[in-house]
This record gives sequence, C-alpha cells and structure tokens, in this order.
Amino acid sequence: MNSRQDQLQAFDRLLTIMDELRAQCPWDKKQTMQTLRHLTIEETYELGDAILDNDLEEVKKELGDVLLHIVFYAKIGSETNDFDIADVANEICEKLIHRHPHIYGDVKVKDEEEVKRNWEKLKLKEGKTSVLEGVPKGLPALVKASRIQEKVSGVGFDWEKPEQVWEKVQEELNEFEAEVEANDTDAMEAEFGDVLFSMINYARYKNINAENALERTNKKFISRFQYLEAKAKGLGKELKDMTLAEMDIFWEEAKKN
Repeated sequence: MNSRQDQLQAFDRLLTIMDELRAQCPWDKKQTMQTLRHLTIEETYELGDAILDNDLEEVKKELGDVLLHIVFYAKIGSETNDFDIADVANEICEKLIHRHPHIYGDVKVKDEEEVKRNWEKLKLKEGKTSVLEGVPKGLPALVKASRIQEKVSGVGFDWEKPEQVWEKVQEELNEFEAEVEANDTDAMEAEFGDVLFSMINYARYKNINAENALERTNKKFISRFQYLEAKAKGLGKELKDMTLAEMDIFWEEAKKN
C-alpha cells in the first residue's frame, strides 16, 4: 500500500488538476453546486452498486468519482471565499474529535450501543432540536425509515426484545388484511406503509440492512428474468406468447444456476 506521503501527494495532485480544469475546461468552468448535485447523487448510487457487488476494483473507481465531487464543491466554495478543502477537512476532524469523547476525552463506554447513544446526545447539545433533524428529506423512503429507527433507538425509544417487534409486524399485517377485505384503497396504503416500517424495524433487530437485502433481491430477480428472456429468444419465442408454465421451467433453471 502507499505511504502517507504518497497518499498526500496523490491528493495534492487531484487538487492541482481540479484547479486546472476549473480554469481551462469549458464544461468544468460552467458547473455550480446546483448543476453537480444530481451527478453526485448518481455517483453515490454507482458506488453503492459496486459495494453490493463486492467489486473492489469498481469500488476504487467510484470512490474516485465521489472524491472528485467533494473536491469540486470545495473548489467552488473557495471561489466565493466561503470555504475550501482545508475547511472541509478540519470541520469533519473537529466533529469526529468532539463526538468521540471516549477516544479523545475521559468518557468511558462499554459497547457500540453506548457510543451511538452518546453520539445522539452530543448532537442535541450542538443545537439540534430533534434527533431526526439529521435524516435527509430526500432519502429514498426505505433508507429513510431505517435511519429514523436508528436515530430514535439511539436515545432509548425502542423495543426491549426482538419478539415484540415481530409481534408488531404481525399486528400490522392483520390491520392491512382488514383494510384489504374492506377494499379501502387509502387505508390499505396507510397500513401497507406500517407493515413495511415494522418489517424494516425487525430487520434492524436482526442486524439486516433492509436496503441491501431488497437490492440483493432486485439483482437476483433481474438475473433470473434475463435468463428467462435469453432462453425464450433461443427458442425463437416472445415471452408474451409463452404460457406461465413454459416460463416457469426456465425460471426454475435460473434459480438452480
């Protein structure tokens, strides 16, 4: 692996290239924080995909793309004298030191859960009025539900036993079923949301990342369906012309493969 000096040299090289691109490249000169925002979100999702695929070579590349965006925002900030990359780095350093008094102070903790609780308490002392302030509004709903549950758990608002959470899942399923029987669309949607929220909470208790779990299933389904499409094409058939029984044969093959 590279030495610390090599790492700093590489980062300095990136900063130099960013300066040159901002000064000379027509596209880079035009960019603002607003125009970069959606690109940053896209790059973050691509990094997430690479991590889920456990493709470390791709993770390395996508981390570079995300790092470029961080440097780009800092460069734009420096042009208006609001902040630069040193301010960004120092800000997170100070935050990490402040929020880890068990490392940089005299606070004692016994486990990871106590670290999380202290983290949320410290954030409230920093002026936040709610532990949920740190949950971005634009997060996808499934991820947001997970973060909400983690946040409130950090201040003690949580179930005592996993069994209670599973009972809650069953309760929500029963309430959803009742609305299905009543055929009340609005109520069904509300109750279905409660089912999902309770399932995500149960996943947390079982140390399952709900977002990762669902994305694994998405990828698995895509792979199997594309196998089905390839097999149909090999027979010179269109899926719409095949019976479910015929498609199921290839689906079961895909599962075995």
